[in-house]
Amino acid sequence: MARKPENMQRTLKLLSHYLARHKFTLLAVALLVILSSAANIAGTYLFKPLINEYIIPRDFRGLVWALLAMAVMYFTGVAATWGYNRLMAKAAQQIIFEIRSDLFCHVQTLPLKFFDSRTHGELMSNFTNDIDTLADALNNSFTLLIQSFTMLSGTLVMLFLLNWRLSLIVALFLSLMFLFIQYNSRKSRRYFRKQQEYMASVNSFVEEMVTGQKVEKVFNHEEKDFTEFCRRNEELRAAGTTALTYSAMTMPAVVALSYINYAVSACAGGLFALGGLMDLGGLASYLVYVRQSAMPMNQFTMTLNFLLSALSGAERIFALMQEKPEPDEGTVKLQHDGAGNYYWLYPDTGRQVPLAGDVRFRDVSFGYVPGKTILSHISLFARPGEKIAFVGSTGAGKTTIINLINRFYEIQDGSITYDGIDLREIKKDDLRRSMAFVIQDTHLFTGTILENIRYG
Repeated sequence: MARKPENMQRTLKLLSHYLARHKFTLLAVALLVILSSAANIAGTYLFKPLINEYIIPRDFRGLVWALLAMAVMYFTGVAATWGYNRLMAKAAQQIIFEIRSDLFCHVQTLPLKFFDSRTHGELMSNFTNDIDTLADALNNSFTLLIQSFTMLSGTLVMLFLLNWRLSLIVALFLSLMFLFIQYNSRKSRRYFRKQQEYMASVNSFVEEMVTGQKVEKVFNHEEKDFTEFCRRNEELRAAGTTALTYSAMTMPAVVALSYINYAVSACAGGLFALGGLMDLGGLASYLVYVRQSAMPMNQFTMTLNFLLSALSGAERIFALMQEKPEPDEGTVKLQHDGAGNYYWLYPDTGRQVPLAGDVRFRDVSFGYVPGKTILSHISLFARPGEKIAFVGSTGAGKTTIINLINRFYEIQDGSITYDGIDLREIKKDDLRRSMAFVIQDTHLFTGTILENIRYG
């Protein structure tokens, strides 16, 4: 029901790096899932000897021991289920913790131009929707996929072993179920994709309105913005309704087909038993397998679709993590002598330049996007101790000049020197640590006033 990743092989390869760190835990989970499924399949088969060898001959002593053996088998399955659920929960949360930590650390290294080209809602969607979808997949889909595949394949094998002729009926109905699930998934996939797009649109709009609440009230835009919100919200509702309508059809249709399958198999099996082609115990086991054959088919297909959705989210996460970090080719560091005196140090030569604060622009040209120049051949200087004010209309480039001094952006032409040193030779952390910067858009972090002051 979700969009397939554009490059699944690359996404799986990147995800496998995190999974490989917990390979032994995941291997134990897979083995326990197989053990749990095998206990279920084997327990169903035991109905055949239970009826044929103990109930019909009225061997009550043997029946008690057979029931105890079944109880031990089912208890083993329950214990295996408990074990893999505990292990998978721990492993999944650790993997998500590592991915989320790596994502946050990497985002902090990205240049400002990256954030200029993306909305806050889009970035938050990576940390919330995509991470949560991947977490749900790791918690549930990994085990369900193995379990449903094991149950489906094991059930089909047992059906054909019990009676291959009768199993042709089951194979026909399972094929019909599979085709319907695939058809319905294709129909709903498009609307689920639209639902995600409209949800991102609504989230982005709400984030902008909450952030710009003061501006909205000043210009009396409440009614207009509410109309726009209703339009986007209606698109989300319509897409979600259609997607869920198709999705909700899957389970009732599969259940209906499974009931028909069971009825036809029971009638045909009864005729086989009357004709001596099948014993009573085998028929009982067979019909139980028929009843439980539909659920693994539905689970496997639905889980596979949900896994594709999670991989699409993982693809977006890894695409963000593959973004190139802010380059820093500088080598000059800021040092101090312990007496409050700071100086610039060239590591290669040991040369020291006192920190004074002399800033000079020489024929600097800059544009945020190629082909659109904001500053053209600007030359200026600020001597240590001078107070300089840049005055101009909005968009004239006042903030841009300050951003260039901090190397938030790279100039296209010219040079900027700081105490006679080209800014590109100074390490960015040391450069920004050497100056105070009060931005025009005030942002208070969660915490006390003192904590916000200490942040600077």
